[in-house]
Amino acid sequence: MPAAALGASRLLIDGDRFRTESPEANYDGVFTLDVSTTPPHIDIEFVEGPEAGNWSYGIYELQGDQLTLCLGLTGAARPVAFRTQAGTGHALERLRRTAAARPTAVDGGTRQKKTTVASKPNAPITIDTTAFDGPLSPMLQKLAGRWMAVELIQAGKPMPAEWLSFGARTTTGNDMKVVFGGQTMVHAKMRIDDTTAPIAIDYLHLSGALQGKVSMGILEWIGDEVRVLMPAPGQPRPTSFSDAVATGTLSRWRPAS
Repeated sequence: MPAAALGASRLLIDGDRFRTESPEANYDGVFTLDVSTTPPHIDIEFVEGPEAGNWSYGIYELQGDQLTLCLGLTGAARPVAFRTQAGTGHALERLRRTAAARPTAVDGGTRQKKTTVASKPNAPITIDTTAFDGPLSPMLQKLAGRWMAVELIQAGKPMPAEWLSFGARTTTGNDMKVVFGGQTMVHAKMRIDDTTAPIAIDYLHLSGALQGKVSMGILEWIGDEVRVLMPAPGQPRPTSFSDAVATGTLSRWRPAS
């Protein structure tokens, strides 16, 4: 990642609670340390944010005000050394402490309470997920390959333009991933109905806090670019791109050159 982009992110720690703030999202959670190992281990539980409910396992080194972390991203094994390479799922980070004062409002986030079906105010929309295993349509084939981010707005908040170059969308068959800065933001199977106007696109989420849930959105082509408006699971499908989707994501992608 270019050094000029690093200033837009920071890690706040208070006791065993943390918040990572970056243009693509905020992550809150709790960590535990094991100093009986060499190098010492760090286990991270994400409580709020895109990875809520997931864990990351890593190693760390603290020398004065420099903290070095080598982490296995969600689903990856714990690294054994402070190095990383493509395909390992490992991320190497070196951070410099800029202030030793206790940060405010870093509480690790709030876990979602488990509720019974009877107590839920709105029952989730039920969709037969076997429909995502059908043959590849021409539209899915058109989406194949690697795409670069042109625009991304999450919950009404646009991602800064300088961060868009760190994101990519890749599609193989009907399997799609959106990755920013090495972090998987969305991993889903897609289903498309191009007989509707606008085109209907559904995501069956395969990982993260939304695993097993379905989002129902819309898609349109703007020349060679594709634009997707995707609400949160359980929300109705938008009828146009002018619909306000407070909890969803509007993204626009161009083919990678």
